[in-house]
Amino acid sequence: MTGFALLTDTQQPTPSDPVTPPDLRERFYALLPELIASDPRAVALLADIGAGYVDVPPDLADRVINVGIREQLLVSTAGGLALTGMRPVVHTFAPFLVERPYEQLKLDLGHQGVGALLVSAGGSYDMAGAGETHFGPRDVPLLDTLDGWTVHVPGHADEAEAQLWAALPGDDRVYVRLSGASNARPYGAGPSMTVLRRGRRGTVVAVGPLADRTLAAVADLDVTVLYAGTVRPFDAAGLRATLSEPDVVLVEPYLAGTSVRHVSDALADLRHRVLGLGVGAAELRRYGSPEDHDAAHGLDVAGIRRSVTRFLS
Repeated sequence: MTGFALLTDTQQPTPSDPVTPPDLRERFYALLPELIASDPRAVALLADIGAGYVDVPPDLADRVINVGIREQLLVSTAGGLALTGMRPVVHTFAPFLVERPYEQLKLDLGHQGVGALLVSAGGSYDMAGAGETHFGPRDVPLLDTLDGWTVHVPGHADEAEAQLWAALPGDDRVYVRLSGASNARPYGAGPSMTVLRRGRRGTVVAVGPLADRTLAAVADLDVTVLYAGTVRPFDAAGLRATLSEPDVVLVEPYLAGTSVRHVSDALADLRHRVLGLGVGAAELRRYGSPEDHDAAHGLDVAGIRRSVTRFLS
């Protein structure tokens, strides 16, 4: 088969298992010195975030640079280092990595034709108590306006680690989006979607850390569920290969509707319907917890089930 991976019967997901998955951000901090040591071109760039959590051996100290709270400088420095042949690994919270230095991403990386490995933390609203300044649901939509980006949205620390190792040796532009939410087990770190289950009444594409709750939400519905740990490039072949009814629901952990265009492009020759679930555009001014935001945006189990059921009926 091409375009997607298929779990065997003995691998079928059990999202209700009482498993505490490893934290994606903690795994990245533990892995970063090893990543840098493995490649003489690699250099880590931080903007204070994470600087106190990375244990840097003395022999790597000159390849871990903290520029302080200067996010435009962070990305500009990455562009300059990439022009000299280095491989920058750039890290901070999502809004500070994509929104604030957007012009530098466009010019110092894209226009210069160089690459970097960007690794965010905080997801859309992991830092719920910090409010709107630390919310990052617009990161993937913004990168969609730029050319040549690979975007990974791992749903488990094992997937994130595999994606980081695969991205480090290259010279392309890669974004790895880390979140505090996680699935109980890894479902796939490759570019192809994974078939979690098959059904006849439509297809639900669950992205990254939303897979387990999506499976729980549609447990008794006759739908195919696909898992995407990589969203750009979008796996159009995998979607088409598993399609039954041309009704598709996207469940994404960032701005709602972000990948609707990619589904429409994949099914351009078919009459189809698409529903894009995700974080709403309206600002929620009560901080609350990440779970409160999930419920408010309809991204908890009850909200996903309500939306999918209404759409398919």
